Order: sequence, then C-alpha cells, then structure tokens
Amino acid sequence: MSRTRKIGKITLAVVAYIALIVGTSAPPVRAQAPAPAQSAAPKTGATGQGTATKKGPPTVRAYDRALLRPALLKDKAPAQYKVKFVTTRGDFTIDVTRAWAPLGADRFYSLVKHHFYDNASLFRVVPSFVAQFGISAYPAVTTAWRGTDIKDDPVTQSNKKGYITFATSGPNTRTTQVFINLVDNTRLDRMGFAPFGVVEGDGMKVVEMFYDQYGDNAGPDQPKIESQGKPYLDKGWPKLDTIKSATLLTSTPAAASKPATPAKKPQ
Repeated sequence: MSRTRKIGKITLAVVAYIALIVGTSAPPVRAQAPAPAQSAAPKTGATGQGTATKKGPPTVRAYDRALLRPALLKDKAPAQYKVKFVTTRGDFTIDVTRAWAPLGADRFYSLVKHHFYDNASLFRVVPSFVAQFGISAYPAVTTAWRGTDIKDDPVTQSNKKGYITFATSGPNTRTTQVFINLVDNTRLDRMGFAPFGVVEGDGMKVVEMFYDQYGDNAGPDQPKIESQGKPYLDKGWPKLDTIKSATLLTSTPAAASKPATPAKKPQ
C-alpha cells in the first residue's frame, strides 16, 4: 500500500479512509509528517549563530544488524532520557519524557539505541513548519521495519516549537519517521499527534539551519528513498542535511517490556 504520511487539514478519519482505498502496486510509505497550513509564512532567512560546522559527506558505516529484527527491539525506555544528534549543521540534544507518550518514547528509544537514524537525511524540511526524518539510509533496514506500527498515545503535550512527534499515515500507524516542529503547530494536537520530547536549550538554532529550499512538492519521493536508500537522495538532492549519529546519553533502560553550534545556511 502506497501511503505518504502528510498531515493536512483533513481529519484522521478521512486519512484512514483514503489509506484503505489506495492501490497496492507500490511498497508502503510508513510515515509522513504534516502538511503546512496554508497560512504559514515561508521562512526568509537563517537563524542562530555559533561555531561553524563544516558540511560534508557523513561517515558511512555498516548498520546494526539487530535492526533487521525489530520484533526483538522492545525495550521500555527510562522515565527520562536524552538523545544527542550530530548533524551536518551541528549538534543538538532532545530530552524525552516517557510519560508524555509512552509508546512513542519506547519506540524512539529502541531506534536510537540501535542507531537507526545514523546517516539518515533530513529529507523533508518545510519552512515555518516541520523538519522530518526517519527513513533509514539502508533499504534492508527500511524493509524490516515495514508493518511495525505502534498504537497512538493520548496527546498530553502540544506541538509547540521544538517538540518532536511521530509522523503517521492515519490512526495507529507510527513506525520510524518523526518530525520536529519549527513553529507552534498546535492545530496538530487535535489531529492526534502526540509529542514525546523536546529539543533542549539552543539546539533549535541548529534545527532551524537544516536545508529547506527544495520545496515540499519538489522534494524526494519517499518510496524511492525506501527502495534505494541514501544514494538516491545524495544524487538528486545533494544539499539535504544528514544525521551523522543519534546517540543515547541516558543508556539504562527500565525493565524490558514484552513484545506487544550551527553552520551558515546556503542562500
């Protein structure tokens, strides 16, 4: 089933109905962040200052083969944990609070613990809206995580600037894709998008520098990212920024649950 996870102004019920009637000729796209509100104004320039980080090809390394068996990666996350992101724009840290969205926090913990996001591209950055990532750089890993949807969490926090949330293609379809809100997107709250963490301190200065000039409609095709991996993005969209690594700073999990400084922005 080909489903592009993009949140518009339609209700989740309608999204779910559309997902049921779409054809099955292409592999499913497991996540897509929201579509910006029509009233959202485009961002006109870079924000934030700091020590420059040279942008260049990330170090490519073999993926953790545990990622090929997602059914075994079901740790219960600590009540609070932090994730350090090293990117082609600089570093930032996300502080996750499990109580905000327990299922989402657990899934994110397992993904980061096994370096799912390493070498992944920020393939969809919409000015004054969201920065989205979460398709693996490696097609074999993407294939393994297809169909690993988790149920929705109740929305306890608002989608304010800096908050991170799982993307979906309808109710109960969260897998691996997430987005960071670049502005206050409170309209997403009533659509069922449950934030589970927030970018710490000045980290948004880095997030706001991610390359966003390809446009939401001219960006890469998600099924092709899934089937071809990072080489597809590097060839067609070379200015996209990359997550070099995403690492747990708090590494002691709770009891295992049972299976159930930024660089200048190109002008």
